[in-house]
Amino acid sequence: MDARGGRGAGLELKHLRCLVAIVDTGSFTDAARELGVSQAAVSRTLLSLEKTLGVRLLHRTSRTVEPTKAGALVLARARLLLAGADELVAEAASGHSRLHIGHAWSAFGRHTTEFQRRWHHDHPGIELRLVRHNSSTGGLAEGLCDLAVIRSAVDLQPWSHAFVGHEDRYLALASDDPWARRRSIRLAEVASRTLALDRRTGTTTLNLWPETERPAVEHVHDIDDWLAAIASGRCVGVTPQATAAQYRPSGITYRPLRDAEPVPVHLIWRRTDPHPATRAAVALAIDLYRTDRQAPTHSPGAQAGHRQVRRGGRPAAEGPPGEKGKQKLGSNAKSAPSPKT
Repeated sequence: MDARGGRGAGLELKHLRCLVAIVDTGSFTDAARELGVSQAAVSRTLLSLEKTLGVRLLHRTSRTVEPTKAGALVLARARLLLAGADELVAEAASGHSRLHIGHAWSAFGRHTTEFQRRWHHDHPGIELRLVRHNSSTGGLAEGLCDLAVIRSAVDLQPWSHAFVGHEDRYLALASDDPWARRRSIRLAEVASRTLALDRRTGTTTLNLWPETERPAVEHVHDIDDWLAAIASGRCVGVTPQATAAQYRPSGITYRPLRDAEPVPVHLIWRRTDPHPATRAAVALAIDLYRTDRQAPTHSPGAQAGHRQVRRGGRPAAEGPPGEKGKQKLGSNAKSAPSPKT
């Protein structure tokens, strides 16, 4: 019913807490003691709840209190609503006890497990949840996460953001494909194949090839469609190393792709009211990706892997990394407060 004028008008959490207390303690007297009110107040509150809902909720005798059939249904729903309300209060009081990090295809690739382990060790009071959502912002624009891992060519201007590293590109192909026996593939060779392409969230575009030497394309909707098309043998796929690390289903093989620019990885978050743990999450991601930057790179562009990106794509001033978690994140990263752990 519409709480503004229907039968549920006037329903309050105190009504539900009173009902639960009566049933759990077994008497109005004990419920009053638990709630810290008088027995008369408990009786009035229950009567108000029954009047609001239009049903009788309890069978009362001199010795027992039992829910009616309607009361049992209301009691079950009341417990859920109260648990949700208590969780909301706890989260607000603790300054966000959960951190949701979104991604479209893969989170931090081969660093995902280590990120989770170190986060659990360093921030036991903030539960980490990874959210997969097939949108260009990994669920951030949809309100599903606090930060998002971005690899596709999304406009960074609306968001606060930090560059965390580069990932090499790989070719995904069916395991029985003749190319699967090779150690690596040249980018130009892919032009002779049919490419599985996700236009919405994929990191690959036809701009990787000259206009006159581009592969045929089969468009897919998400990572599951992409994997199915490749496993069937009718397509190949070009993807960052993170996909190769996180999705290794039977029937698909990954091979390094030579002559291809690496893929930049960013974390993005809302400019206003960022999660208190934002800076800690960004610092941890940068620290994990730093190990990749020490390895040989494919191109001069990848040598800039230790630079963070300011709003608008301009690299921040380069300098030696400081203490763990204290690197400069770019001018816009100042909007992220220090983590409260």
